[in-house]
Amino acid sequence: MFMKALRVGLGQLVLLIDFITRPSKKKRTPEAQAAVDQSAQDLTLYQFHACPFCVKTRRTLRRLNVPVALRDAKNNELDRSTLLNEGGKIKVPCLRIEESGQTVWLYESKAIVAYLQQRFSAV
Repeated sequence: MFMKALRVGLGQLVLLIDFITRPSKKKRTPEAQAAVDQSAQDLTLYQFHACPFCVKTRRTLRRLNVPVALRDAKNNELDRSTLLNEGGKIKVPCLRIEESGQTVWLYESKAIVAYLQQRFSAV
């Protein structure tokens, strides 16, 4: 009981700090942003709202100004079962990447952040 309360409290603290220190979005020309928006349609982030690693990943998405669909794998049973059945495990953050008719499930916040920076920093 105490551990759950502590975990919830720390999660709320992480969210508050994220809100206070939220990074600004990358500025692009309207054409470049439209290209990023189009490219990001094939990406989905499975996450827990208060997970520090998920917050790190969402901050990168905001900083790079990449609109990615977010799925709540903690509170939404359909999203959770999709993550387990198609991704193979319930571990967040997980970025679902659909390219050339294939689906890749990318786990680990470091790997996701590196992928996003490589794909969207120069644009």
